[in-house]
Amino acid sequence: MYQEVIKDMRAKMERTIEHFKNEIASLRTGRASPALVEGIKVEYYGQTLPLIQVASISAPSAQTLVIEPWDKNALEPIQKAIMQSSLGIMPIVDKNLVRLNMPSLTQERRAGLIKLLDQKTEETRVAIRQERESAVKKVQKMKEDEILREDDFFKAKMEVQKIVDEYQTQKVKMIRDKKEQEILHV
Repeated sequence: MYQEVIKDMRAKMERTIEHFKNEIASLRTGRASPALVEGIKVEYYGQTLPLIQVASISAPSAQTLVIEPWDKNALEPIQKAIMQSSLGIMPIVDKNLVRLNMPSLTQERRAGLIKLLDQKTEETRVAIRQERESAVKKVQKMKEDEILREDDFFKAKMEVQKIVDEYQTQKVKMIRDKKEQEILHV
């Protein structure tokens, strides 16, 4: 009975983890990663599209990103979109592609990125706790409606907390620590 509630909670937590991964993928580290620019919005033929839908993005070296548009007419809009983004990197147009040379991160900038990473981590933890509260309320309602026995209610609460602990300590912490190492790696 309560297994459906737990299954639903676990699915929502997985989506929260995926969102967290996507959020921190755009944090610039010392290494060039296509994820840094994939979401940049490009004004293209009257539509606003993510860069990944307008061009192929590759990282031929640790310090360089190469963006090759599917259509040559997209070069200028891509360049403009990158300049307007918060990346702070000047794009270099080279024939029919755009190059981005990633500057090294200063120690101050790394500290700022770690602070932002911690903020996003806390937001994810709060979202997971909210999912826990929602699941506990649903199970509580099942108990009040006499769909669930008292001992099953406590068993469900313990199972919910066990899953929350797993997500908080293992998944979120592991992803955060890995990203921190990327940021601090010189």
